[in-house]
Amino acid sequence: QVQLVESGGGLVQAGDSLRLSCAASGLTFGLYAMGWFRQAPGKEREFVAAISRSGGATHYADSVKGRFTISRDNTRNTAYLQVNSLKPEDTAVYYCAGEISGTDTTYYTGSRSYSYWGQGTQVTVSS
Repeated sequence: QVQLVESGGGLVQAGDSLRLSCAASGLTFGLYAMGWFRQAPGKEREFVAAISRSGGATHYADSVKGRFTISRDNTRNTAYLQVNSLKPEDTAVYYCAGEISGTDTTYYTGSRSYSYWGQGTQVTVSS
């Protein structure tokens, strides 16, 4: 079955960086657009970043633009989220999601567009 497993979260200080990973199995990874979402306590899950199946197209939430970078390695069946200049308001559980895509440039920003989700990795940023 399809599995998405996130890793790389942790407790860091404001200004620090992390690289989150999302390892996929049970699917043909190169056919799937991938996305990252996050959910802070008491808040709804929100879109963070998305990448097309080829990696050629990306999109970011305004709140993370310039600080976060989404990427993927289709040879390793893994998507990444490099998070730099972390702020306390970035504290959340970060989830990766995958959805099959018909083109090399399609990505999805809505959570309802994704069929597969990981279990999440906690990122906590202290001030």
